[in-house]
Amino acid sequence: MPGVSLVGSGSARLTIPLSNDDLSQRVDTSDEWIAARTGIRQRHIAAPDESLASLATEAARNALAMAEVAAEEVDLIVLATSTPDDLFGSACRVQVALGATRAVAFDLTAACSGFVFALVTAAQYIRTGVFKNVVVIGADVLSRWTDWDDRTTCVLFGDGAGAVVLQAAERDRLLGFELCSDGSLNHCLNLAYQPESEVLVGDITVQKGTFAPITMNGREVYKFAVNRVPEVIEKALFRANLTTADINWLVLHQANQRILDAVAERLDVPAERVVSNMARHGNTSAASIPIALDEAVRAGKIKAEDVIATAGFGAGLTWGSAIIRWG
Repeated sequence: MPGVSLVGSGSARLTIPLSNDDLSQRVDTSDEWIAARTGIRQRHIAAPDESLASLATEAARNALAMAEVAAEEVDLIVLATSTPDDLFGSACRVQVALGATRAVAFDLTAACSGFVFALVTAAQYIRTGVFKNVVVIGADVLSRWTDWDDRTTCVLFGDGAGAVVLQAAERDRLLGFELCSDGSLNHCLNLAYQPESEVLVGDITVQKGTFAPITMNGREVYKFAVNRVPEVIEKALFRANLTTADINWLVLHQANQRILDAVAERLDVPAERVVSNMARHGNTSAASIPIALDEAVRAGKIKAEDVIATAGFGAGLTWGSAIIRWG
């Protein structure tokens, strides 16, 4: 059975920063207040001429360049996103923009857990021998669905896209994983459809509406994350026949610095092994793990053979961990 190797990473470069001081001009907040509670100093916003598909394409193109894989060689594209340009999906737009003429493409939605879920899903196509080269993208444009007058949520979110290239290999570098869902906690974090009734004909009505901005019970999400994330990482490590002492890098969903610190402490992982870029990017949902991973690889922190423990957690509620060996 073929193994899975991670051979390239990439991310999109957004050019519009939105600082905490900028937000303080819109809502009653401050850089000190936001940074102390979240670790975030700024985030980036997609430009008017950028789309979810264009950001995802840029990230994928950069990952393919690192991997030295031509777009024509890609067999599958999995796009993890909760904010597509089209509710029918945006992966096919990425496929054509990349020139990946052979690739099957589809969207996967698991919110902030999306990249981990997509990575594990894509790996199964390689392990069964169906595909050889797969691009996994995490991308979100949360600025579209943020209530910029709600200071409890608007300070958290940013836009972004990151990607990795998976390739069939003799040695399997996806060492273990664990995925979880709990719909009973769905109410804690939502981007919900708000229907409006419209009379179609006679006594028949249809529901037509739009999606409301993001709502979140921050206290409950924090409690959920600090309890469940260490647990799911330990389960994934067990499946990989590894322990926390084997972790070279902890790359978590970049939701809140306090969550990262608490998870690292629970796992007894030193702070210098925790990858954090949320001060510059904020919470970019499905994009946060691949962006952090790509930046660490390009900075020379993550090297070949390093063991990386990833974990995503968020709306659904969903959470999951994948243990990978880079290269």
